[in-house]
Amino acid sequence: MSSRVAIIGAGPCGLAQLRAFDSASKAGAEIPEMVCYERQSDWGGLWNYTWRTGLDEHGEPVHSSMYRYLWSNGPKECLEFADYTFEEHFGKPIASYPPREVMWDYIKGRVEKAGIRKYIKFNTPVREVTYSDETGKFTVTAHDLKQDHISTEEFDNVVVASGHFSTPNVPYFEGFETFNGRIMHAHDFRDALEFKDKDILIIGTSYSAEDIGSQCYKYGAKSITCSHRTAPMGFHWPDNWQEVPLLTKVDKNTAYFKDGATKDVDAIILCTGYLHHFPFLPDELRLKTGNRMWPHDLYKGVFWEDNPKLIYLGMQDQFYTFNMFDAQAWYARDVMMGRITLPSREEMDKHNKVWCDREETLETDEDLIVFQGDYVQELIDDTDYPSFDVDGVNKTFLEWEHHKHEDIMTFRNKAYKSLMTGNMQPTHHTPWLEATDDSMESYLGTS
Repeated sequence: MSSRVAIIGAGPCGLAQLRAFDSASKAGAEIPEMVCYERQSDWGGLWNYTWRTGLDEHGEPVHSSMYRYLWSNGPKECLEFADYTFEEHFGKPIASYPPREVMWDYIKGRVEKAGIRKYIKFNTPVREVTYSDETGKFTVTAHDLKQDHISTEEFDNVVVASGHFSTPNVPYFEGFETFNGRIMHAHDFRDALEFKDKDILIIGTSYSAEDIGSQCYKYGAKSITCSHRTAPMGFHWPDNWQEVPLLTKVDKNTAYFKDGATKDVDAIILCTGYLHHFPFLPDELRLKTGNRMWPHDLYKGVFWEDNPKLIYLGMQDQFYTFNMFDAQAWYARDVMMGRITLPSREEMDKHNKVWCDREETLETDEDLIVFQGDYVQELIDDTDYPSFDVDGVNKTFLEWEHHKHEDIMTFRNKAYKSLMTGNMQPTHHTPWLEATDDSMESYLGTS
């Protein structure tokens, strides 16, 4: 009897796993029976934008953290699928920093071509996963929200591909209860125009802090103040932007900072990160980690060491994204299909220690990028995932970092060479600060 695989989530990671099995099937291999559970009504994960915040139409927590006017904050050349290029999808080279709608269309294009939608149960969140030592199988309980029906099925493997950028980490600061303006986490940010002519305070120094702040500047915020816990971001910000130490309290509309400075603000946006949150998993199966380059307890960054039949995709802090998820999914596929044999627990622990020890030595962004590039290379070396120029991706990331530090407001006007096709990509027809129409039609046009 064919084995069965449950995939939790139909975002970039879950779709990578489906595509990996599809690739093997098209090459003539017999693949397991697959069921993919997706809580949203469509695929694409975070890239599937919704105007909703808080709860969705079914009373479920909203998954997407996407907002209007979002453009890729890193070069598309660094995340391009090795088996499906942007040029194949769009029929021509396109500029290097696509808006969300363009990225979503690209993600969908590969899986629509592969014909794997048939494996996905939409509007069906997983409620519980258990494992039986007696049967050697997982039991997955899921809730079909449209039919309001709960079902239970058995599987030989479970792939957790639900991501870790949808459950917000929300700290408390003194005075929040009586603040006279808006307080929100980045997860609920939807439209920078809400903050036009406002003085906004951003807590945090993450990618979301720099991008949401930049969006608010672009769409007319009066001032942006960024509060940091450890160190400022250090970019060359516009004149109406300042970086300050950590917030200590707010009183009415006045924010007080660790250095004694104050600032009257209209809104506070918490760019304070996300939690790895898997409420459907019991303690013995649940990954517990912060956002780091090498999460502990995962062999090859993928296999739950206590029970390697459980697989986690995309749980790392990320420079690499789509093609790293592919590398993980292809490797996981080959283990599930018996093409790769996992080593003993002792060997797994030794492998993890090498990577964990190296992670502790990382200091610069260059160190982090090369570390993750080496990890991706290790995975693809052992599978039939199309090889690509990992060193070239690393160099493109470093160019991107340099361009950001040159001018944080113009780095998206740069263009790079595709590492998959070798073709130089064009610059966008409109400078990012002036490009207020983020539709796919406008982006792919010539003016």
